[in-house]
Amino acid sequence: MYSEKSLIPRKPKAPVERRAYAFLIDFVLVWLFSSLVSNIFLELLIFTLLWLIFRVVVVDRNKGQSLGRWALDLKIVDQNVNRLPSLLTLTKREIVICLGAFLAMIGFKINFHDFLLMLLLITPLIIDGFTALTDDEYNRAFHDRFSGTMIIQTRRGFSLDLRLKKWYKEGRKMWLQNRSKKEKYRE
Repeated sequence: MYSEKSLIPRKPKAPVERRAYAFLIDFVLVWLFSSLVSNIFLELLIFTLLWLIFRVVVVDRNKGQSLGRWALDLKIVDQNVNRLPSLLTLTKREIVICLGAFLAMIGFKINFHDFLLMLLLITPLIIDGFTALTDDEYNRAFHDRFSGTMIIQTRRGFSLDLRLKKWYKEGRKMWLQNRSKKEKYRE
């Protein structure tokens, strides 16, 4: 009647857009600090060091959540044991994504001065992100598959995206109410 696979408890799948926004928060935070240096090699060193601090050390201390993942109620777990991955696994995962993020940062700095080079430098990050769309079960990107991890939803966090949506709806509602009051006053 029931297959064994349906009886296994499923972990809540993290939406790709929430993962992308969480990555973007972490990426911009590291980019801001590392871009203060003008030497490219020193910038790579600072970017990598900050990336590993924010995405490995902080994640290890904060129950699987970086600042971006905490803001959007996501956490990283080992796909086999459903617990926080080891430091080695986290480091392996984050080195892969760090290289793609650093190349993308250089590409964004080049901007549209050399469009083809910018596109070439951003391509590894885009490919890594699009692989999450091919995994129907857990939206795992290449770096997740490589390290045996996955991102899942959790109740622990700030729910930034949900709060922004709520504030937007409330602000729009107030704006429309004020607008209708002004129109009634004019008549």
